Amino acid sequence: MGQENFTPQKRTSFLPTTATANGVVRGRTLIPRGRQIHKTFNNIKITILCGFVTILVLRGTIGLGNLISSDAEVENQNLIEETNRILDEIRSDKDPNDPDDSSEPEYMSLNATYTLGPKITNWDEERKLWLNRNPEFPNFINFKPRILLVTGSSPGPCDNPIGDHYLLKSIKNKIDYCRLHGIEIVYNMAHLDKELAGYWAKLPLIRRLMLSHPEVEWIWWMDSDALFTDMMFEIPVAKYDGYNMVIHGYPDLLFNQKSWVSVNTGSFLFRNCQWSLDLLDVWAPMGPKGPIRDEAGKILTANLKGRPAFEADDQSALIYLLISKNEWMKKVFLENSYYLHGYWAGLVDRYEEMIEKYHPGLGDERWPFVTHFVGCKPCGSYGDYPVERCLKSMERAFNFADNQVLKLYGFRHRGLLSPNIKRIRNDTVNPLENVDLFDIRHSVHGSNGS
Repeated sequence: MGQENFTPQKRTSFLPTTATANGVVRGRTLIPRGRQIHKTFNNIKITILCGFVTILVLRGTIGLGNLISSDAEVENQNLIEETNRILDEIRSDKDPNDPDDSSEPEYMSLNATYTLGPKITNWDEERKLWLNRNPEFPNFINFKPRILLVTGSSPGPCDNPIGDHYLLKSIKNKIDYCRLHGIEIVYNMAHLDKELAGYWAKLPLIRRLMLSHPEVEWIWWMDSDALFTDMMFEIPVAKYDGYNMVIHGYPDLLFNQKSWVSVNTGSFLFRNCQWSLDLLDVWAPMGPKGPIRDEAGKILTANLKGRPAFEADDQSALIYLLISKNEWMKKVFLENSYYLHGYWAGLVDRYEEMIEKYHPGLGDERWPFVTHFVGCKPCGSYGDYPVERCLKSMERAFNFADNQVLKLYGFRHRGLLSPNIKRIRNDTVNPLENVDLFDIRHSVHGSNGS
């Protein structure tokens, strides 16, 4: 009776009830208040006991400190993931906010002709006029030509984290040498031309520096994996009067054998002149990545002895130009009387012998001017030699050179594989005597040296 007036009630924090038409409350049997309170206290006790047991178990397995610091670990993990994401984005060489940075590369057609820029035909005249108008920027200082050493690395971080550390050591080594010999230095980390990436990136950079620094007489390119190991030796620039390019090489390998390793472009000098701009103009068109570089690589492999089949590289392209047109060679000096480029594998294990028998300032096989780690690629994820061997050898070369710098300050490395240094002489009340004895700058100019 009265079922047509039945109304269901929503669940609340109280016991569920239903109301009949005549208002009688119907539902579960009500528990006495005292018993309900006692039951609630028992539930609380059980909950606390379970929580305590849980803490004991967790403490025994993961440790209390780990339990407390879980929030911090989560935060650190998020930070690591975000850092890795940013590094991956940088290494991808793409800018998500740059509309011109498309995901799909666009390569030049084989029918297209690449140029480094507008053709310049009167650079020698223009540069001479500029130097006359700006005497405060002379191209010769104290009768010595102004030299600009140029080096660089990729704009992104190294694939191998230790590689960044050795790039730092490499630039420190070059800064030391330039400071001691009055040479200016530029370190580049930008791709000035997206078409000429990889080994070819040096060409647009050299051209840009020539045109932007008319006061510089010589541009000296040096790879980031090459180190100065004779800090006293100085390039005999007077020897190159009448030449516009100085590069380490061997005439027999170049002209008779046409070897693809007859010269090395890891360290070479370019005079700032029209001839150099003209050579860059005919050198660069083999470099654009894509079909042009691939096809040029086939031509180079077919014409150069011992060259494997791979895309065109700047060194092979230069060799091809030099043997194809003898006119270029009239202004190229093939230097092999000292190591403008010294292949590392035959040098780094002989440093102790060199120290025992010879002295810095020779620049040749007795005390190599430059040690070049060809094939190591410490910044990359691959190389032609085991990473461990390369890194140990680079450490030895760096410390071998650094000892020559530290000698002035009374220190040297504890060993050629040790970054730690030790004192080799005590301080004196006559410090200028040590300057006269040990400063490389004095030795270069004929003063007392060691």
